[in-house]
Amino acid sequence: MRYEGAVYRPPSEAGSLILQVTLGCSHNRCTFCVSYIDKKFRERNIEEIFEDIEYSSSHVKGVQRVFLADGNAMVMDTAKLQAILDKLYEAFPRLERVGIYATPQDLLHKEKEELVQLREAGLNIVYMGVETGNEELLAWIRKGATRAEVSEAGRRAREAGLVLSVTVINGLGGLEKMVEHAYDTATLLNEIGPDYLGLLTLMVCQGTPLARQVEKNLFQVPGPMEMLREIEMMIEPLELSNCVFRCNHASNYLPLKGTLPQDKQKLLETLRSVHRSGDTRALRPEFLRGL
Repeated sequence: MRYEGAVYRPPSEAGSLILQVTLGCSHNRCTFCVSYIDKKFRERNIEEIFEDIEYSSSHVKGVQRVFLADGNAMVMDTAKLQAILDKLYEAFPRLERVGIYATPQDLLHKEKEELVQLREAGLNIVYMGVETGNEELLAWIRKGATRAEVSEAGRRAREAGLVLSVTVINGLGGLEKMVEHAYDTATLLNEIGPDYLGLLTLMVCQGTPLARQVEKNLFQVPGPMEMLREIEMMIEPLELSNCVFRCNHASNYLPLKGTLPQDKQKLLETLRSVHRSGDTRALRPEFLRGL
């Protein structure tokens, strides 16, 4: 199996075979993201991909899950993706699930019939970064999609029968736009109705446009307790159905998990209790936080 550069995958794909079908991210303009800053995007040759699948099938036994990397493999042509899926299910008899990263643009560039075709070929779960529901912030972070487009992309995936896992970023609005970021993100999530919701906490990485904004004092990063208050403001308006909620990434100050709406009040009570106490000892220390 060949890999080029750093390879990223969702936490839930920790036990999956990672197959690098693209390199980098075709968008690669988000102001906060450092993941693919040193990679020039390209699709790998289908023959190389097939060689890696064949190599893995003879060296890795019992593969049940595969994740297609890098940043947004969904950008690939539908026929090419289907060929990869067909090859994977042929090579791994016990394969149960294939996951993929997608930008909103990737999902919007495919017809609903294409998404259904990929689901029928064995694509199961799509991971999409929402980041924020605030229109102004989406433009500021150079997401490349409007709020309406992010909403449509998420709903299109769901309507095609794909499992949808989305991520949002706690603190992305800074101190100035905490309220707007929290509320607008919650209402956008209500429109999409994802199956999984992952909440990451902002990490300012050197070399990004956001880091330069922080250095110039043009962006103020919320402190740990302010981050928790923002999470509380975000959860309060959520009206999701049977959505698995996770806030236990290495970037998060306070690990949280539950299912919405069943655990909504429990999550809010935990946040309020820690916030009222002001005791930072309950939080992950800064030096242990990571991407």
